[in-house]
Amino acid sequence: MTTFVFRNHTVEPFLGDDAMTYSGYDDISIVPRDVERYIWFYQVPVNTDSTQLAEELASYRGKLDLVLAEADDHKPFIVFSLVDLYPVKFTGEDVAVADAIMEFNRYVASLAATRPNVKWVDFSEFTRQYELDALVNWKYYLMSQTLLSPKLAHDFKNWWQRIETQLALQRKKCLVLDMDNTLWGGVLGEDGVDGIRLGGDYPGKAFSYWQRALLQLEKNGVILTVCSKNNEADVIEAWQHNPNMVLKREHFSAVRINWQDKVTNLRELAAELNIGLDSMVFIDDNPTERELVRQLLPQVAVPDFPEKPYQLMPFFKQLVENYFRIYTVTSEDRAKTEQYQANALRKADEARFPDMESYLYSLDMELDIVPADEHNLPRIAQMTQKTNQFNLTTHRYTEADVQRFLDNGWRVYCLGVRDRFGDSGITATVFLEPVDDITVNVDSLLLSCRILGKGIEEAFFKTVLNLLRLDGYRKLVAQYLPTVKNGQTADFYDRMGLTCVSTDSDGSKHYEMELREVFEIKNYYNIRVL
Repeated sequence: MTTFVFRNHTVEPFLGDDAMTYSGYDDISIVPRDVERYIWFYQVPVNTDSTQLAEELASYRGKLDLVLAEADDHKPFIVFSLVDLYPVKFTGEDVAVADAIMEFNRYVASLAATRPNVKWVDFSEFTRQYELDALVNWKYYLMSQTLLSPKLAHDFKNWWQRIETQLALQRKKCLVLDMDNTLWGGVLGEDGVDGIRLGGDYPGKAFSYWQRALLQLEKNGVILTVCSKNNEADVIEAWQHNPNMVLKREHFSAVRINWQDKVTNLRELAAELNIGLDSMVFIDDNPTERELVRQLLPQVAVPDFPEKPYQLMPFFKQLVENYFRIYTVTSEDRAKTEQYQANALRKADEARFPDMESYLYSLDMELDIVPADEHNLPRIAQMTQKTNQFNLTTHRYTEADVQRFLDNGWRVYCLGVRDRFGDSGITATVFLEPVDDITVNVDSLLLSCRILGKGIEEAFFKTVLNLLRLDGYRKLVAQYLPTVKNGQTADFYDRMGLTCVSTDSDGSKHYEMELREVFEIKNYYNIRVL
């Protein structure tokens, strides 16, 4: 990705030279448009005159506005927050510089809240890991204008890689939790419901803080599951009767409480939730269990569990930063647990019916097909970043990309799904690129794994084709681009009646279809085009 960096100091040791172009120091005279994104990486200059320094910092807002006005507003623009790496105060009441920094950072945060392409990065998250004296190496600063010490470059690059992942809306999906000596202190089968250490004084207090923190993960869209060697009846009793229990059955999307080996249980959990093993993080206090999973399921992330309960909260922070932080959380993310629990009810209910059609009729499915807009655009971009299994091309797009497509005349639709068990939210999207007045290209077609198995993908696609035909399009072109995970979609276009006109050596397929007739859609889908 080609990037242009606006800077007022030397920052090449940290961001590197690969596909990077840099402005001159404090130079905004050139704002290129032939790049894929922009970075604004200004740092607080060295100036012991606080009045002058505060005025200079105040000017950054105007400079940033000028650059944003000239830059391509369809391309990501990442702004680092200001951090004072060399604070000098002659009096305790001198807050001019601190106020100027705070004002700039607040302004950038407000920009990010209103402009989809602007993302702000809290640089202090990196700098506060170090003693103040370690942040500046005066030799390098005086010789090369490198204010942040180059000795921190390796650490910065690791941190920046995590930030890039968060900005791309990529993270692990599922946290798998052991119970004894992991969610509480002690062994439930030996200590009893009231004997486990949870709540009260230390160490029980540490486990209470830990459970409350994990609950916030669940509220922010991380799937919580249980994988524990225990008697299920004992666990149910603890969930129901231990007054200090924060995490209860309703907070877990799936559970495996049995005496089966944990590798098998993890495979079953992944299958039940229809997610990849590489989407999972496994937490267990037992080093033997952790090593077994590392050896037999290398796709699963297995961090070391802390030895002492007082280390749980630092461990939680590390979990969030390494696996679960994301730039923004959608309403679909927040409803994940309810959606997966509703899926479990659907599967159980399916067994009551003699055939699939009877079951599908019983669901009372409602499908809302909605054009992309400012409200659903973040979710649409997020799906392109996260969806792997039912994804015909696996193109990854940012919010700014999607907006650019819309401005260029593309049609982008998303699909909301509801049934009598609950609301699955926005779970599918299609990107349609006009080729000419009568031809359209399906750039992307993807569907969340949560709603697979009910023919919704076919109903969605056929409805979209009917809409295109009504709008005068008479020809469709599409591609299937194979990946390690999307093999189940290899014949989707064939099943939909498209003709494969060529196949590449890598397995990619190219399709065409004449849009002559209206597609019939089963009447157990109640479809609305909004």
